[in-house]
Amino acid sequence: MNNAQRIAALGLALAASATMASLLGSTAQAATLKSTSVKLPESTRVFPGDSAGAKAANSYCLMCHSVGMVMNQPDLGHAAWLVEVNKMKKVFKAPIPEEQVAVIADYIDGIKGKK
Repeated sequence: MNNAQRIAALGLALAASATMASLLGSTAQAATLKSTSVKLPESTRVFPGDSAGAKAANSYCLMCHSVGMVMNQPDLGHAAWLVEVNKMKKVFKAPIPEEQVAVIADYIDGIKGKK
């Protein structure tokens, strides 16, 4: 980065800082962060069965969700479950291997699909 680029970057930073100060006004206060401890409910409940789908759901879904949370969802069709599992993988970054997405969707559709 040459001097002209450094000066331009500094100018942008100062302008952004001034803009934030004017937006916040004189009432802006420093934030104080505090550590806290949260006790989450514990459960030993797992998805039923010994199929590949049950194993995949137990391995990947229970990292973030309880069985009860999944079972309390509306009964959806297979396509909707596939969308939901893909959303968990792509949007929420669940570490679900690509080849397990359809396996999990098929399994959940089997136990929680539209009847």
